[in-house]
Amino acid sequence: MARTELARFLRERRAELRPRQYGLPEDTPRRTPGLRREEIAELAHLSVDSYTRLEQARGPRPSPRILDGLAHARRLTPPERSHLFRLAGTDAPPGTAAVRRVRPHVAAMLDRLPETAAIVTDASYDVVARTPLARALLGHDDGPAPTNLARRRFLDGGRAYGSSSAEEFGHLVVARLRRSAQRYPHLAALLTELRSGSAEFRRIGESHPVHAPGHRTKTLDHPTAGRLHLNCDVLLVPEDDQEAVLITADANSTSAETLRTLATEASKTPTPADRSHPPKANRTAR
Repeated sequence: MARTELARFLRERRAELRPRQYGLPEDTPRRTPGLRREEIAELAHLSVDSYTRLEQARGPRPSPRILDGLAHARRLTPPERSHLFRLAGTDAPPGTAAVRRVRPHVAAMLDRLPETAAIVTDASYDVVARTPLARALLGHDDGPAPTNLARRRFLDGGRAYGSSSAEEFGHLVVARLRRSAQRYPHLAALLTELRSGSAEFRRIGESHPVHAPGHRTKTLDHPTAGRLHLNCDVLLVPEDDQEAVLITADANSTSAETLRTLATEASKTPTPADRSHPPKANRTAR
């Protein structure tokens, strides 16, 4: 535990907070900037003495519950929360549910890729964002629930179009979900559903596959565009346990020209589901 660094971090972050952020009066004279120690202690559900000892590098190692309270009281970002836990000499536990919010810079990246089929999936393989070209290229599920690629792969006869990477993708899905379920207990229900409904899912699970996202190539048989030779690259969004999959074709290839045509058509005919997206910076799948 880095007591001195932890104390400094707590003091500096407290000084950055403003009373109006918490509905506190600002007209009361304050000797130093930011909130008072007793105000932070109350917000974090700590005694003033316990909190003061932490800021003075005299306290014992705080428990994960105390650290979570401090992170909540200070409204720390996920990276700041992880840093707080590291200073206290412990690993930051994940949240209780997979993150569905798409960060503004990730949504903006999708908007800059008009000729790339891009999707973002959360830890449960729900599609939380996608480009119009991705809908045209990979198809979509109609209904109020988000498209879940794990259910599509194992319970709906594929639902995606014929692909040379179907078997490999199945191994990736199993590996990622098994790993995610260790961090998000609510995913146990999804795993039970997939095990009950798919012998293939059970078989792959018995081999204990390892999830290794990266660059891959595949051949896709599209119902109207024909056979396409594509590249798939995965970008990780580790702070939210999300993956952004970028699907492209080699430059100057027939497949690249086909993607360009599909992208043009998709941009002219948005679907109702596309129109229902929130503002771009917080876009979700449905």
